[in-house]
Amino acid sequence: MAEELTPETPEEEQPIKQRKNGLYPGVSDELAENMTTGWADTELHGLEAIPQAAHTAARRAALSARFPGERLVIPAGNLKTRSNDTEYSFRAATEYAYLTGDQTEDGVLVLEPRGDGHEATVHLLPRSDRANGEFWLSGQGELWVGRRHSLAEAEQLLGIPARDVRELADTLREARGPVRVVRGHDAGVEAALTDKVTAEHDDELRVYLSEARAVKDEFEIGELQKACDSTARGFEDVVKVLDKAQATSERYIEGTFFLRARVEGNDVGYGSICAAGPHATTLHWVRNDGPVRSGDLLLLDAGVETTTLYTADVTRTLPISGRYTEIQRKIYDAVHDAQEAGIAAVKPGAKYRDFHDASQRVLAERLVEWGLVEGPVERVLELGLQRRWTLHGTGHMLGMDVHDCAAARTEAYVDGTLEPGMCLTVEPGLYFQADDLTVPEEYRGIGVRIEDDILVTEDGNRNLSASLPRQADEVEAWMAALRD
Repeated sequence: MAEELTPETPEEEQPIKQRKNGLYPGVSDELAENMTTGWADTELHGLEAIPQAAHTAARRAALSARFPGERLVIPAGNLKTRSNDTEYSFRAATEYAYLTGDQTEDGVLVLEPRGDGHEATVHLLPRSDRANGEFWLSGQGELWVGRRHSLAEAEQLLGIPARDVRELADTLREARGPVRVVRGHDAGVEAALTDKVTAEHDDELRVYLSEARAVKDEFEIGELQKACDSTARGFEDVVKVLDKAQATSERYIEGTFFLRARVEGNDVGYGSICAAGPHATTLHWVRNDGPVRSGDLLLLDAGVETTTLYTADVTRTLPISGRYTEIQRKIYDAVHDAQEAGIAAVKPGAKYRDFHDASQRVLAERLVEWGLVEGPVERVLELGLQRRWTLHGTGHMLGMDVHDCAAARTEAYVDGTLEPGMCLTVEPGLYFQADDLTVPEEYRGIGVRIEDDILVTEDGNRNLSASLPRQADEVEAWMAALRD
């Protein structure tokens, strides 16, 4: 990895001729002058707006109506250091991307109150200035990080007036009147507003934007379907290379799925869980460094994030050998039946908690039937005794965040009612820890979860990830066909 050009000797020891360019010590005047000329005009004209531009405009209009007369500041966020002078790949803050469609680091959307509404402006880093050397000497220069859109190009693509973000801090410091900011993404923006905002005041903006994402529009539903389709292909990729994973580790599974995510999307939507054998009983196993053995199960929980930042979230528990053992199938079938009950409970007008309750009831019934917990079932559910082996909730909202709408109020989310356009996961599981002496030895070390992405429709629901088989016989037949 290349390093930025730096002087070979301290500035005070450099020849006077090399120090005339005060911005970049160590660069001769001749080279600095040479680099300012001989570049073609690459400005792009007549660009078409991004597909979601009409939808982002409607979202900003709804936001404007909710906070009349207030200045609203929504940052994209900044690059974060991974180690020393290297950064993590940038992923724009969900609130910013939801309202603009832009994914540029350091971007800031500002809604300025004007009359009965707001005037929206997106503040971005403009193209590198080739007159002063920034484009080839600065770490943010385009020869280092790639071409950026000009402000004029950004306006065409996003459908929003664009200004230089480097001037925004002064503008915010001088601003008068009520201001709200989405916190946690840009410390510089927050510092400029220190004496103008309060955390409690700002939380209302974050909560609104979280709840606004609960019902997906047509564009968002299409993107979620794309994410699920790509994810299904990623699962197929994994099945085809299970022999190679057995020769290496869970990392081979992780890398295989990641390749599909990067080729067809932006990234994985979250750290892939590639849990083989007893690792499947660890809910968020992301180390992915364990062995993959024939005869064990593989719990693969992974999702492709599209280029527009919508993610799938799908889990399948697969027999590494291609065939479930008798005890594996027994546990798998119980989870499958629980998921079937949960999916059936997803419909408009139902309480959000209904699908969880339906799934948990089936699992509690099986645990009583197997003699692992004393009934009756109503007692088990009332005391939550099944949770020793079910552990987690049965699902969550899904969208631009894998756990979408997380800042929503309880009454609008888990105590709310399902509406057409909502998308959620249904993912019951049973997990028998390897050291759990309360269950027969044959159960220990087995973890099973089945998860699908379910869209609430006008008359029921649609499984966006239905192309992946769920029933045990169908899973075995699917795996066999992929391995032929």
